[in-house]
Amino acid sequence: MTTYTKNKTINLQTRLTQVGQLIGNTPLYPITNVYAKPHVQIYAKLEWQQLGGSVKARPAFNIIKQAIIEGKLHQGKHLLDATSGNTGIAYASIGAALGIPVTLCLPKNASEQRKKILSNLGVNIIYTSPFEGTDGAQIKAKELFKENPERYFYADQYANQHNWQAHVETTAPEIWLGTSGRITHFVAGLGTTGTFVGTTRGLKKFNPNIQNIALQPNNPMHGLEGWKHLETAIVPKIYDEKLADQFLEIDTLDAFDMVKKIAQTEGLLVSPSAAANLLGAIQVAEQIESGIIVTTFADDASKYQE
Repeated sequence: MTTYTKNKTINLQTRLTQVGQLIGNTPLYPITNVYAKPHVQIYAKLEWQQLGGSVKARPAFNIIKQAIIEGKLHQGKHLLDATSGNTGIAYASIGAALGIPVTLCLPKNASEQRKKILSNLGVNIIYTSPFEGTDGAQIKAKELFKENPERYFYADQYANQHNWQAHVETTAPEIWLGTSGRITHFVAGLGTTGTFVGTTRGLKKFNPNIQNIALQPNNPMHGLEGWKHLETAIVPKIYDEKLADQFLEIDTLDAFDMVKKIAQTEGLLVSPSAAANLLGAIQVAEQIESGIIVTTFADDASKYQE
């Protein structure tokens, strides 16, 4: 190994540590105005307050970190994956900081703002059918990897165990400590399912009595980017159907209405998926007499503005 190569390896490991300090440790925000009920408190974890601007920074960083440690990814190899936007932006932000090129398969109907962000971060974007969603993007990514395995490290977020493990190691402990161990319910939407699966498994280690509620769109033709209607979509391999204590459905139009309510009453500009999570948390709040409910606001509104 040349001195130059050694230095690059050392610098990558050092940079990895530095970038890791910008992942996680997001605040818990008490919801007090858009909804209130005696003896029930809802908290939202503001996940856009980390590098990459969304909850997906956690699994993206863990996937990249583990691939580097295992020698599967380095500065001369492209990270390849399918995404609806947020994980891709997290990959791109972390990849840019580490000097790792990123190639992403993205449905053509992703928001224009997400496309601009990815382009500005230097991503090689391969657009896929707007009618196939992330399922079509996954198929294309697998084809590219099969055609040129030496060029790509295929991250495969929907099947990568380091996705959900990131939430066991970071999200769950942060929620537990942030609520002083008083959390009674965790609520999250299903997309790649990593947030729900990992956080649920992590919280159950602290207290097996914590109730974990999974949210889905109420129909296949929904408008919640990043979410899946699992009955009609490719189910992620990391998903564990036995984990949820309850399933609730969310209407897209209700979520968009809630975006406005959150802005006007809580002062937070959030994404439709974040608003959908809050709708689910409110449904849970209506079912109980007392408790501490925690959900995630996966990202803010910045990626949805044209």
